[in-house]
Amino acid sequence: MAVPKKKTSKSKRNMRRSHDSLGISTTSTCSSCNEPVLPHHVCLECGHYRGKKILDAKKT
Repeated sequence: MAVPKKKTSKSKRNMRRSHDSLGISTTSTCSSCNEPVLPHHVCLECGHYRGKKILDAKKT
């Protein structure tokens, strides 16, 4: 079993973790109502997905 010889410094540990953070998720616009939606998701405002009506629009 491998055992580290020396303690990993805070600098080395943080440099290794620098790429682990989450990035900003991209959004696209709905083709029917131009609201921002996540890619590959149904628009919750109008209920369309890829130009077709999938869900009933939510009543507010």
